[in-house]
Amino acid sequence: MEKIVEQGLLYDFYGELLTEHQKKIYEDVVYNDLSITEIAKENNVSRQGIHDLVRRCDHALQEYEDKLHLVERFVSIRNRVRELEELTEDDRITRQALIQEVKAFSHQILEEL
Repeated sequence: MEKIVEQGLLYDFYGELLTEHQKKIYEDVVYNDLSITEIAKENNVSRQGIHDLVRRCDHALQEYEDKLHLVERFVSIRNRVRELEELTEDDRITRQALIQEVKAFSHQILEEL
């Protein structure tokens, strides 16, 4: 997964566990695509300070994911839903086969929850 996409997902799931200051800086980096220099000037902080804060946030968010696996589950379920969508668009599959596939996917998704 691309780093910026991964950072965004981690922040979406665990961002509320960061401090307000950390959230603001992290959002500027990940969502607003501001450079470290721009953020440092805006916040009257050194570039190194911003860089360190972003690294600490990355580390903290990854630790939450390592313990809770919410993003991993989300991505897995999203992929299964996409597979289901593809099945529904396949004209070669019979109605009965589609029902069986939907049931199988449903059970797999419920197990992951």
